[in-house]
Amino acid sequence: MPQDANTTFRDKISTVDKEGRRIWVYPKKPSGNLTRARQFLSVFLLAFLFFAPFIRVNDQQLILLNIIERKFILFGLVFWPQDFYIFVLVTLSLVVFIALFTVVFGRIWCGWACPQTIFMEMVFRKIEYWIEGDARKQIALNKAPWTSEKIFKKTLKHTIFYVISFTIGNTFLAYIIGSDQLLKIITDPPPEHLAGLTAMFMFSGVFYWVFAFFREQVCTMVCPYGRLQGVLLDQKSIVVAYDFKRGEPKGRLSRTASRGELGDCVDCHQCVEVCPTGIDIRNGTQLECINCTACIDACNSVMDKVKFRRGLIRYASYVNIINKQKLKFSPRIAGYSVVFLVLFLIVSTLFMLRKPIDTTILRIPGIMYQETKDGYISNLYNLKIINKTFEIKKIKIRLKTPDGRIKQVGGDLTATGNSVVQSAFFVELPKEQLRFVRTPVQIEIVTDAGTIDVISTSFIGPNIWQNQKE
Repeated sequence: MPQDANTTFRDKISTVDKEGRRIWVYPKKPSGNLTRARQFLSVFLLAFLFFAPFIRVNDQQLILLNIIERKFILFGLVFWPQDFYIFVLVTLSLVVFIALFTVVFGRIWCGWACPQTIFMEMVFRKIEYWIEGDARKQIALNKAPWTSEKIFKKTLKHTIFYVISFTIGNTFLAYIIGSDQLLKIITDPPPEHLAGLTAMFMFSGVFYWVFAFFREQVCTMVCPYGRLQGVLLDQKSIVVAYDFKRGEPKGRLSRTASRGELGDCVDCHQCVEVCPTGIDIRNGTQLECINCTACIDACNSVMDKVKFRRGLIRYASYVNIINKQKLKFSPRIAGYSVVFLVLFLIVSTLFMLRKPIDTTILRIPGIMYQETKDGYISNLYNLKIINKTFEIKKIKIRLKTPDGRIKQVGGDLTATGNSVVQSAFFVELPKEQLRFVRTPVQIEIVTDAGTIDVISTSFIGPNIWQNQKE
């Protein structure tokens, strides 16, 4: 922004006046290459969002975030509380990724992939345009008296808004309780699922209120990511920016007067009229800006009409504009991209190395070794098996080293899908093999698919050598 510009706009947000009253935003319908690209991406993301809970992998839904039962499924892989360390590492990697990504690329997430922006701009706002018309018609309709036409349009709009909100609420509920449970709530008599129905209507009501009334306030007042923007961005961050070096001083076109010392900005206010958060991007990067690129398309359209070069508003950093440089793939971007790749590889490696079956073997404390009639020394162990797959696993235990035998309490184990099985077994070693008080042993866990784990533990017995010396 120009160094001599008035910065009083930073003392307040654009959607609240001096008295604290809400200023309703009526953005003009945007159009252009970037808008079409965002629409295409939105169709893909919305399709994934709505269909993911109903896509089945290994007879389980694709994504499940069941906080109540502490069961999480991501792309066919189930995660239990025992996998919490993976969750912590993934969360830390995600936080680092978001921070670094924002430092380099600004708030691209907000404008292109955030569910709030996609639903608001690509679904609810488009319905509003379809029913009530563009910004000027919406303003005129809201100021007009309550006629039959106004009542019909408002009723139709809010009815559709609630139906979509109800669909969104049910979809998010399917991510939490599971699509099967959601369908059961829908098809069974209402009195049998009062808690589920209450949650369903609460979700729907919240989404309806957000998209019908609260709208862009979510991004400026609620979303922590927007608040962090001022901390994460610097002069080299890529944001939607106004090229004040080229555009200032701004001035309207005149058929009789020459442009003279004026810049390329013709002060048409189209960038302001299309902004869904009601800001003037020419003032510089602001808290309310979600990088939706509507102002870029609007400005490029005007530049085409007046035969000026495009890019007066574009993706750029403050340094690019000051130095009059084009956006380039700099060492900084390359370096952070490498960090992104490393984080992705770390998370991917954690997922690939994750064991489908976790086994824990512990010698039961407080119980000493016993000697059998045939000269063997026995220790009692506790076995815990967590089957993280969706398949039934028949499990056998074998003693790998040293030579000896295992007697399992209750016979071979069967672990059903997504279950925890506990049992006990005895390890018996010949007395003559025990040279020390503690003897290392290796126990092999075997299924029909082969060996899935080899666990090392210790065996307690008499010190034969010491006894012989004595």
